Amino acid sequence: MEDGPAAAAAESRTRRGTRSGRAALAVTLSVLAVLLLLSVTAGLAIGSVHVPPGDVWGIITHALGVDRSEPTWSRARETIVLTVRAPRVLLGAVTGAGLAVVGTAMQALIRNPLAEPYLLGVSSGASLGAVSVIVLGVGAAGPASLSAAAFVGALGSLLVVYATARTGGRITSVRLVLSGVAIAAMLTAVTDLLLLTAGRGHEARAVLAWTLGGLGGVDWGTLWLPSAALLVGIAVLLVQSRNLNLLLAGEEAATTMGLDVARFRARMFILLSLVTGILVAAAGPIGFVGLMLPHIVRLFVGGDHRRVLPTAALAGAVFLIWADIAARTVAAPMEIPVGVLTALCGGPFFLWLMRRDARRHADGAVA
Repeated sequence: MEDGPAAAAAESRTRRGTRSGRAALAVTLSVLAVLLLLSVTAGLAIGSVHVPPGDVWGIITHALGVDRSEPTWSRARETIVLTVRAPRVLLGAVTGAGLAVVGTAMQALIRNPLAEPYLLGVSSGASLGAVSVIVLGVGAAGPASLSAAAFVGALGSLLVVYATARTGGRITSVRLVLSGVAIAAMLTAVTDLLLLTAGRGHEARAVLAWTLGGLGGVDWGTLWLPSAALLVGIAVLLVQSRNLNLLLAGEEAATTMGLDVARFRARMFILLSLVTGILVAAAGPIGFVGLMLPHIVRLFVGGDHRRVLPTAALAGAVFLIWADIAARTVAAPMEIPVGVLTALCGGPFFLWLMRRDARRHADGAVA
């Protein structure tokens, strides 16, 4: 007789916990959405030429055809907002969101808190492709040659990593990671060799600027590909969020629940590497975003990937927009590569994360 009321009370507590969790997630996403809107406004307004926020949204609504009144701003400000800053700010949002989402999924697939989007050598392949265009002067695709070569390099490195990691028709995560590290080292050596044997000295500065990552030089014609990659990546990962949650419990538990772990990991690694390659081709290898943001987000929404993925996407977009604002303004009129600032933020975080992970293993060994 007592089991009935006890079970009902437990079920009621579970429902209340679920409702409170959903409410907390809704509040978190709403706050981040507002922060993203404010960040986009700041990114469009702040720079060498300050544009008032009222003019920023007046220009945007006028360009979209919402506001048909006579413009009160100059043509120069309109060009700055729509042609120079808007593509850059949107690329920052897309790249930040994409790297944060890829990092979240990679940490679940590897089951390692130190995993990040460039783990499989994709950034090294992209860097080799981009450096080849800069040093050899190959520009068959015009202004898009750099991004095209970077993507081809990223895709090529991915294929080589999978070919070397595959033995006996199977790919394990350990072999995949080790292959990625080895291939990345070799590609980096080839990149350095190309740079050292280059005949023109100014190429070193161009290569260094690209490898540090940056959002400058983007235009509306090249923005669609990273945006499409982000949407496809988030959609697939949200559909697969349950399987990502199963991996957190371990491979044996996931297999018991009916998940083909090897096949699932292989498919996810391919998807994540392609998304990362497209983002690197568009913005260069911007580090630490995919390492930091997933851990920060989990402090607020827990470990369920149905909550972590959308929250990480918004947080990553906000973070990289503000990093780019700082890169444009801290040393103005000189621009700092945004990858330098993300590294300055991410380096101490990485060290703290390693120490925390080491303490957890030590405590577990003592227990």
